[in-house]
Amino acid sequence: MNAPLPPGQTAPDATGATPVMQQYFDAKSRQPDALVFFRMGDFYELFFDDAIRAAAALGIAQTFRGTHNGQPIPMAGVPVHAAEAYLAKLIRAGFKVAVCEQMENPAEARKRGSKAIVHRDVVRIVTPGTLTEDGLLDARGANRLAAIALRGGQAAVASVELSTGEVESLLIAPSGLSAALAALQPSEILVPDRLFADETVNLALKAAGGLVQPVAQALAEPAASEARLKRLYGVDTLDGFGGLAGAEISALGLIAAHLEMTQAGKLPALSPPRRAGEADVMAIDPATRTSLEIERTTGGQRDGSLLGSIDRCVTAAGSRMLAARLARPLLDPAAIDTRLDAIQWLLERRVLRERLRDALKRSGDLARALSRLALGRGGPRDLGVLRDGLKTGEALSGLVVDAGDGLNPPPFEIERALAAVNPSLSADLSGLLAQLTDGLGPDLPAQARDGGFVVAGIRPELDQARALRDDSRRVIIALESRLAAESGVLLKIRHNAVLGYFVETTAGKADPLFQPPHNATFIHRQTLANQVRFTTVELADLDARIAQAGERALAIEIATFEAWREAACALAAQLQAAARALATLDVDSALAEWAEDQQAVRPVLDKGFGFDARGGRHPVVEAAVKRAGEPFTPNDCCLDGSGETRARLSIVTGPNMAGKSTFLRQNALLAVMAQAGCFVPAKSLRMGVVDRLFSRVGAGDDLARGRSTFMAEMVETAAILTQATPRSFVILDEIGRGTATWDGLAIAWACAEALHGTNRSRALFATHYHELAALEDRLSYVSNLSMRAKEWNGDLVFLHEAGPGHADRSYGVQVAKLAGVPPAVVARAREVLERLESEAESPARLEGLPLFASVAPAPVKHGPSPVEEALKGMEPDGMSPREAMEALYRLKGML
Repeated sequence: MNAPLPPGQTAPDATGATPVMQQYFDAKSRQPDALVFFRMGDFYELFFDDAIRAAAALGIAQTFRGTHNGQPIPMAGVPVHAAEAYLAKLIRAGFKVAVCEQMENPAEARKRGSKAIVHRDVVRIVTPGTLTEDGLLDARGANRLAAIALRGGQAAVASVELSTGEVESLLIAPSGLSAALAALQPSEILVPDRLFADETVNLALKAAGGLVQPVAQALAEPAASEARLKRLYGVDTLDGFGGLAGAEISALGLIAAHLEMTQAGKLPALSPPRRAGEADVMAIDPATRTSLEIERTTGGQRDGSLLGSIDRCVTAAGSRMLAARLARPLLDPAAIDTRLDAIQWLLERRVLRERLRDALKRSGDLARALSRLALGRGGPRDLGVLRDGLKTGEALSGLVVDAGDGLNPPPFEIERALAAVNPSLSADLSGLLAQLTDGLGPDLPAQARDGGFVVAGIRPELDQARALRDDSRRVIIALESRLAAESGVLLKIRHNAVLGYFVETTAGKADPLFQPPHNATFIHRQTLANQVRFTTVELADLDARIAQAGERALAIEIATFEAWREAACALAAQLQAAARALATLDVDSALAEWAEDQQAVRPVLDKGFGFDARGGRHPVVEAAVKRAGEPFTPNDCCLDGSGETRARLSIVTGPNMAGKSTFLRQNALLAVMAQAGCFVPAKSLRMGVVDRLFSRVGAGDDLARGRSTFMAEMVETAAILTQATPRSFVILDEIGRGTATWDGLAIAWACAEALHGTNRSRALFATHYHELAALEDRLSYVSNLSMRAKEWNGDLVFLHEAGPGHADRSYGVQVAKLAGVPPAVVARAREVLERLESEAESPARLEGLPLFASVAPAPVKHGPSPVEEALKGMEPDGMSPREAMEALYRLKGML
């Protein structure tokens, strides 16, 4: 996060500050590392160094206002009505912002004395992970705040989506941090400062991409974390959350501390922590996510990714849920089938599906509206979203009932969603819906202070106040006529700034008003040369009521809004369940729609080790070639990790541009889609669940960490060879190409042997080292595949078909010709290639390599010493002084 102060600068001395500037200094002292948005009327002002830094970041004017200790005060400001846009720019630039609001209006301040100033206070700290406003968020993307903690040899990652109230906790091994953070893609990560000395944590943070926020280690202590967590949820015990581990409590406690600090005491509407473990979801490391372009392309765009290609959701919440499913595919075949059952049922009912999708378009983003209301940032428009969402739930339930099929009732996932979203099944929800339906008008403002959102007839006192405010002239004329009739005197009711409303008549006609019985009604106020002025108790009261009618009408509306807001927050758990149900129905119907359009099929998943894809297609590439009016060539891929029916490792050869990388990626994406609970673009797919997915496809350096292209490739390959299991799925493309030919071939050969004999994973291994084709005869469970191409009249024609056997050529010169390399260079390349191919083969005979030589390396002692191992298992923060002394003696003895 931004540093407390830039290098070389010091905080200004508050001595001698004016009362207003003293308020600023107080706010700044509480948040020294934040830019302070200091409310002054219709502007948020920034002063001193904040003004200089904000002006540079926002491209706004930086001026000076007054002096402090003899020096001009730098100042910059942004209009309140446009503050969101400026906030978004500052947050993207890496700043955090403390919003210091006026807590009263100037009139209230003047009641304390003529020199009293408006009270101000910090109401919120804006950071990347705590955004809730629509204008600051991607409607179809999650915005998560994450925290990590290590304790007792375990790691925990906790996350909260403050804009929807979703909370998650994941207990993993420290080595799984990178994959866990990559799946969450948090905007901000809270990290205890002592963990920065851990290399595993550092690597995971660098790969995660979110803004890293160091926090004091003391905030992660279990006792303090548990107390904060209880405070956040308003409970006396955490037992109801399922026996959280110490690391989970620490991580969740960090989030609770951050929310307490940034939300200024306002409690968000949070769901109970949803717990998960490594055994629940497919592990996909950051490099693999980038390579496969699951949620974003390598350029960072949503369009062109797997998510962008299959997302047919009609609501923002549905798109977010689909992204979450693709980010963390499931491992339990039964849970996957629950999702697939829902899609199958909707796929078979096109008319119902279309009606459901049409109704869902009117539902709004119920979860985010509720979160804003809970944090005090919502308005009548958010109440309208709740109303529309509950109405949509009612309509969806009716549509399913009307389309009832007694022989084929809705599957479990749809039944559960309909039960959660139907307000008629809950007296509380139906009561809230009735209040909002009857009370909210059709044209709702964003903020309650704008008024005009409560319909007539709901609050009689509001109707009266509005009548006075809007029809004061008519009311005054009616009173004037009645007073004239009762007194028999010709009179007028007039108004001025001194007396307010008064009764006026000529001096000659005023005498009856001084006499009984009229003198009991008319009270003398003023006598002029030609006029006499009176008032009455009724007129005085009416005068006051008219003057206050606008304020009173607004106050009644705000009070009504607050009552509805509190009623909604009291039902937060039910409303959050309804929001999830709406998103679930949207995702299921959208995936059914996509499956019908793309002729996708239901995958079959089990606990085996097979992978049998028939007629598989790459969902993103197929969409692209179809837009270009060309067909996509489907291909089969059959692997068996056990080796019982098929090879577990396929060596894929073929020309450049023949489709090797597409073939590799499409099969990896089929696994992701199947385990995410989607239908897949293929004729059929049967597979055993994949616990870890690895992809080493594409070339790229990592200059920020001093890594060449080849070094980056080797780091990723090392991660695969050390982490892949017999249930994993691995795709490797051109391993070893970034170094000398024989070095690269040796590395590729050894990696293929290790995958086959040590990791025993299902793997596709694309290469231009045709010598690797010999592994089919040397290893038990290896097969060769080649991407077909033909030469025709000197040109190369790509067939994009994968078939058995290996390619004997890579056709690199022909591809260079297709790429537009100058003819002279192509001709010279042919000449050199022919000469090289005519020479005798290298004396290095691969056939002479001993089988599995790489599996039994020379015994070289590596790894940590026993003392280092003992140190790794210690938790100094959890030791008593006696335990620490005993541990020290133990270590001394081990030496």
